[in-house]
Amino acid sequence: MTTVLISGASIAGPALAYWLDRYGFDVTVVEKSNAIRGGGYPIDIRGTARGVIDRMGLLPRLQKAHVGTRRISFVAPDGTPIAAMQPESLVGGAEGLDLEVRRGDLADALYAPIKDRVEFRFDDSIATLDDRGDRVDVVFASGAARTFDLVVGADGLHSNTRRLVFGPEEQFHRYIGYAFAGFTLPNEFGLSHEGVVWNVPGRAAVFYAQEPDQPVHGFLTFRQEEPPYDAFRNPQAQRELVAAKFPEQSWHVPRLVQAMGEADDLFFDVVSQIHMPTWSGGRVALVGDAAYATSFLSGQGSSVALVGAYVLAGELATYADHATAFTAYEQRIRGFVEQNQALVGDGRNTLAPETQDLIDARNAALRSATPASAQGGEAHTALELPEYGTAA
Repeated sequence: MTTVLISGASIAGPALAYWLDRYGFDVTVVEKSNAIRGGGYPIDIRGTARGVIDRMGLLPRLQKAHVGTRRISFVAPDGTPIAAMQPESLVGGAEGLDLEVRRGDLADALYAPIKDRVEFRFDDSIATLDDRGDRVDVVFASGAARTFDLVVGADGLHSNTRRLVFGPEEQFHRYIGYAFAGFTLPNEFGLSHEGVVWNVPGRAAVFYAQEPDQPVHGFLTFRQEEPPYDAFRNPQAQRELVAAKFPEQSWHVPRLVQAMGEADDLFFDVVSQIHMPTWSGGRVALVGDAAYATSFLSGQGSSVALVGAYVLAGELATYADHATAFTAYEQRIRGFVEQNQALVGDGRNTLAPETQDLIDARNAALRSATPASAQGGEAHTALELPEYGTAA
């Protein structure tokens, strides 16, 4: 039985583990957190990715967990309403077909079918790996040593697996020119199942509300010419940088800045993508954001990760030779990945246009209900989901 180590238990990792287990592989998942991470902001599952969820038998569960954002509103710097519309009008989705679920609900749904079938090593990570040609010797941060036939990195944008096998992130990291802070705050605004976006050139302040009695997700996104490297491991520097970018005393911007400064769940990062000439080397492959992060401005990170996991598992089940399977995986979905990565431009021009002229053009499109980003639906369904025989 082929043994596979998957690094990362967010979205791509458990999805890959599910399919590999179904195909008869012996799977271990290592995750640096001490459990599957719950909570989190809502994410979308669209197009081809919905087919993956359906084939996993998770559609009924996720339909029950559907958040159902009813509208996205845009306001001027003084808070004056500009336009409001259904989310599908912005992203090119399909009303009634797209799923919008909390990230934690999706993670839990992916974990539930395999938690008793797949070995999970929580609170641990890969310290070293040595591809010996016929096996991969792994030493974990805990000190344990194991040998696997294959290793797959599903450990996100800042993948440790990618760094160990392919080298420093900088050579693959394509910075989109924005940074952002995400956090939660009490719902003091009477918001329910909706998002509200405030803009000035190159900056956006956003509320995203689910149930009226639950905390609101706040986001502060801003143009930054160079990645703020000094702030990445310094939460206080992050708070100071973001606060300095939003000095306005209008609308709810001061409240968002205050909440960001007090939040115990602050998440700060840059908006970027990963572009690699190949997603595998020897007996190690990458999937999801580790291989081809699309960025949150594309709205497709989780969907592309689900599709990538499904295809990688299917090709490994199809071909006895892992190298042939890795090549087939890349050839099958690279075009799909690239089309979805290309959506970042539309997302940027909708959420945080860089100039007043671009804001004016965006607002005119919103008022006419024909925003440019609504063309994204073609990328969401650009891949016809392949069939991979009979699972074990």
